[in-house]
Amino acid sequence: MHQLQHRRSLIMESCSILKWEADRVPPLVSSALEKTVQKNEYMSSQLRKLRPDVVTIFHSSRVPPLSIRQYVARIFKYSRCSPSCLVLAFIYIDRFCQRTNVWLGSLNVHRLLIASVLVAAKFVDNGGLSNAYYAKVGGVGLHEMNKMEMKLLFDLDFRLYVTPEAFNRYCLHLENEATTKEEDLRRCRNRQ
Repeated sequence: MHQLQHRRSLIMESCSILKWEADRVPPLVSSALEKTVQKNEYMSSQLRKLRPDVVTIFHSSRVPPLSIRQYVARIFKYSRCSPSCLVLAFIYIDRFCQRTNVWLGSLNVHRLLIASVLVAAKFVDNGGLSNAYYAKVGGVGLHEMNKMEMKLLFDLDFRLYVTPEAFNRYCLHLENEATTKEEDLRRCRNRQ
């Protein structure tokens, strides 16, 4: 038990080293997710014949009405998860996609996100909220929430620990994604 608490504190220290304000993390995570979804959906449309989509429990039958940004903000607000929990959820999504060869898209990003936040919160925030609460926040049924949690855990091989070095690399990645997006926007504005 003591070792687990030590691991959690290392992750928390990594986030505080970067001195991120809590409000800054949700837009960074949502921006990186949006960019990944856009890129993957473009590539998927180009390669559909070569690589058919893999459908998982995380896929919805239709695109949810909330944008990724709105969904991240909702989860952050109502789950009261820590900023490091959101970064961990982002890492878990990335690991899941790498291990399963699933492309992150508009049909699976929301459900993967709520399942990843649930798992990350239980790991790093001592998960005081129930699966039923997360299901309500995420707009999914409790049975689905439980199945998604188990699927994610098994696909991650229950490897939830992230080294402080890896955590910092992902934080820098999120920062770079946001910086790149801001620079692209500035270039577009300057051309007008």
